[in-house]
Amino acid sequence: MRDYRKYKVWELGHEVTLEIYRLTRSFPKEEMYGMVSQMRRASSSVPANIAEGCGRESDAEFRRFLIIAQGSANELEYFTVLAKDLRYLETPFFSNLNDKVDKLRRSLNSLITKL
Repeated sequence: MRDYRKYKVWELGHEVTLEIYRLTRSFPKEEMYGMVSQMRRASSSVPANIAEGCGRESDAEFRRFLIIAQGSANELEYFTVLAKDLRYLETPFFSNLNDKVDKLRRSLNSLITKL
């Protein structure tokens, strides 16, 4: 069994999730069950799927969970763009977050191709 905490991609996913939780606290209250919920779900899905995949027996199963995590990272990327366009995120916060999400997506892709 793999230890998910040893994967840098899991650390980055966890870091992005914590940042999403911090940033979405300032979103309008009417977005609590809309965009805030979706962004938090998508961000936490990335490290959660990495952790779950680490508990699986085969590389094929691990890879399947990494692909799911990658889909969640893509979804999160869209929501960060939407939040910026709706002016819920200021450009400097968006740029920093978008860079991290992009790095997360590339790291997931790299790990997937290695399996």
